[in-house]
Amino acid sequence: MIVLGLVFGRWWRSALVLAAVIWDVLLVADGVMGFELGLLGAALLAAANAAIGVLVHQGVLQAYRWLRRRRLRRGRVGAEV
Repeated sequence: MIVLGLVFGRWWRSALVLAAVIWDVLLVADGVMGFELGLLGAALLAAANAAIGVLVHQGVLQAYRWLRRRRLRRGRVGAEV
């Protein structure tokens, strides 16, 4: 689920919902769990797990934007001189 969050971190709301649904479907399809209250807890844990990947994705994206903005500012200052 962390990888799902990393890959689809740009669309974080969809990634969290998708992680919860996919994990529950896998648990039910493999026969690990039936339709019970514990399935809701499993969905919440899957969403929390994907949220870690989303946070990493968003952090890398913000760092890239900051570095790119910083580089563009330096380029403009150097061109004016």
